[in-house]
Amino acid sequence: MQIKPILSALRRHKAGTFLIAMQIALTLAIVCNALFIIHQRVSHLSEPTGLDEADIFVIQNEWVGTSTPQQADAKIREDLVVLRQLAGVQDATPSNSYPLRGGGWDDGIKLKPDQQQDTTGSTVYFADDHFIDTLGLKLIAGRNFRADEIAAMDVRDTLAPPQMIVTKALADKLFPNGDAVGKTIYMVGGPGTIVGVVDVLQAQSVDRWAAEFAHRSTIIPKRLASTIGTFYIVRARPGQLDAAMKAASKALFAHNPRRIINEQDGLLSFTEVRSRAYERDRGMAILMGVICVVLLAITAAGIVGLTSFWVGQRRKQIGVRRALGATQRDILNYFMTENLLISSAGALFGVLLAVAINLWLVTRFEMNRLSLVYVLAGVVILLLLGQGAVLAPAMRASRVPPVEATRSV
Repeated sequence: MQIKPILSALRRHKAGTFLIAMQIALTLAIVCNALFIIHQRVSHLSEPTGLDEADIFVIQNEWVGTSTPQQADAKIREDLVVLRQLAGVQDATPSNSYPLRGGGWDDGIKLKPDQQQDTTGSTVYFADDHFIDTLGLKLIAGRNFRADEIAAMDVRDTLAPPQMIVTKALADKLFPNGDAVGKTIYMVGGPGTIVGVVDVLQAQSVDRWAAEFAHRSTIIPKRLASTIGTFYIVRARPGQLDAAMKAASKALFAHNPRRIINEQDGLLSFTEVRSRAYERDRGMAILMGVICVVLLAITAAGIVGLTSFWVGQRRKQIGVRRALGATQRDILNYFMTENLLISSAGALFGVLLAVAINLWLVTRFEMNRLSLVYVLAGVVILLLLGQGAVLAPAMRASRVPPVEATRSV
């Protein structure tokens, strides 16, 4: 197939050629970045929390008529006895928050007391000696807290735990040689000794600003005795989650009705917690997917429409070529090659536009840089789409009979 006659024909249809090429370029630029965003969001959805999510539920308990931290702590300890005695409950623990909740305590971690800048930030979980077993965390070094190390803490007290357990991600950041157990680190209130390391424990926030610290968590041996309320994290026995959730709420109210457990947010399985935490990510992925499909459909329709129009204009020329010996395959190849040239030109400009859009997103919204894999994938998709879209009108053109050359209209 000679390219020169095709280029000559395209120069006679500059407007249509330019519009289709620009449509392909714009579609490619948007599709590449949309696919990149979709992949990021879907990857975010599957980030591990480190918990035994299938059997865990959380209770947001708010007190009524509790005026002192001592009263709050006494009620927490009573509630834990009630929860742990339920037939469908394997274990229970109090905490200030839980992974994927969206908010909680954070603190800077230092390696020296006189250090000006924090070495890293960390999520802080208040816990007792049941915390690791309740959440199903994997202890990979050191030990768990002992019961005698657990103490109550008022929200106004200084955060200075004598012992702490950290996640592997935090331990690797602080002590890359893998010798975190037994080392001293400094929080806002003073020093503490690392007594254990757990494999994975995700932070409370899933927002982009917290991505760097997503698994850098610190567990401290404290019960947060807040007069406002607390969270109970409960691990049901396998297969008894629904029954345990109903029984837990009923038992707590039977023990002490002077509390509030909100009907919508007060009692959630961890499946519901994960669903709510990543609702925006799922929505964004779906939206980007819809945009991709719509743009690809519009581009395909544009190619079909323009090629059909050109076939209608060139019927006599096609008939002349057929009369001079061109086969149906030759005519088909002509239109396929013509579309490939237009698509290639549009794809080339689209690559530059895709990179430019990504750089703008990086500077404005702190997104990651676009990988060339997505650019190449977008180019392949658009080229295949173009060839697929032009196939039907090209086949109609190939069936134009030689007799068309003799017609005056």
